[in-house]
Amino acid sequence: MKQLLCALICLATPALAEGDEPFGTLNPDEMTWQSITERAERGETGMVLCATGYMLTKSGDHAAARRLFQNCAAAGYTGAMTWMSQLDNNGLGGEYNPDAAAEWDRRAAELGDPVGKFNYGLDLLRGHGVAQDQGLGKRYVDEAARDGLPAAQRLQAAGYDPDEVTPDADNWKYAPLF
Repeated sequence: MKQLLCALICLATPALAEGDEPFGTLNPDEMTWQSITERAERGETGMVLCATGYMLTKSGDHAAARRLFQNCAAAGYTGAMTWMSQLDNNGLGGEYNPDAAAEWDRRAAELGDPVGKFNYGLDLLRGHGVAQDQGLGKRYVDEAARDGLPAAQRLQAAGYDPDEVTPDADNWKYAPLF
């Protein structure tokens, strides 16, 4: 009887193994670029997932990084907002759009992000993507400096001269259009 039971179990095992996995995917691809982009396309967010957008954009996959950062920014991740600004400000994974970049910086700044404050302060100082307002720009930079952001402290020490914190290769971008 015991042998018959063992034989029936052995014969039934392949039938039970066929088809979908009833208990979920065993050992899923969790940290591959493909799985990250699939999760971004599904609209998923989370601290670790949102942080992988940095690696996506540094690897050159700006379109995938943009999808992921958009989801994360919509979920309130301020770091994703500052990355969306960087992508829009450099035309990565989309069109060059200084207005959108400044808006992302503003949103991050209003939520208390020091990098957002610094970037929005620079936007205001330059009048890049937003109407120029030196006084408000300095206030945002000052807040970022008080928050401990070294770049903001450097900018303060340089008398709010944007050349102190901006590569000269970007000067064309910030030049007046008139």
